[in-house]
Amino acid sequence: MMKQLLLFIIGIALIGSFATAQSTLSDEDRGKALDHLKKTNAELMTAVKGLSEEQLNYKASADAWSIANCVEHIAISEKNIFGILEMTLMSDPDPSLRSEVKMTDDQILGFIEARDQKVKTRAEFEPSGKFGSYKETLAEFKNKRKANLKYVKSSQDDLRNRYFDFPFGKVDAYQIVLFMSGHTRRHTDQIKEVMADAGFPGS
Repeated sequence: MMKQLLLFIIGIALIGSFATAQSTLSDEDRGKALDHLKKTNAELMTAVKGLSEEQLNYKASADAWSIANCVEHIAISEKNIFGILEMTLMSDPDPSLRSEVKMTDDQILGFIEARDQKVKTRAEFEPSGKFGSYKETLAEFKNKRKANLKYVKSSQDDLRNRYFDFPFGKVDAYQIVLFMSGHTRRHTDQIKEVMADAGFPGS
């Protein structure tokens, strides 16, 4: 009887261990997110490298954003979007809601990266000089991206079974990471559009 009980306890422990292992990010998902975060970081750094004050503050029109504005928006978003992920960690994982996630990872990236549809950002994401100088703003982004990369690299949180409801639909917490990274690419492309404007300063 004791032997049967012991085997039962060991079996339950093994099942629990297996369930926990299955709830963490797969190597494929982790690698995909890390690669995308690194690529979009590098793309932004390349786009803004060596720009003068005049170039950073150039606006194609009175109501357009400058490159400095875009960088601040990216820095704000890096903090706020990751904050959404942190909010999802306050609730328990719920696999029963997975069927409500309709968009694939690639669809999430395609949606946020596409520049054919312009959307006015919410007030809390508007650039306002909150980090100080452009240099301080860029440093804020770098530091936050570094921290977010560290989290994705080591996290054992169940990101596939926690969720957030965006206006366009329910996503899982892992997709929030992709959304955040894709958002960086979206506005790096906006920076390139500013630079391609006919009136953009030569130096």
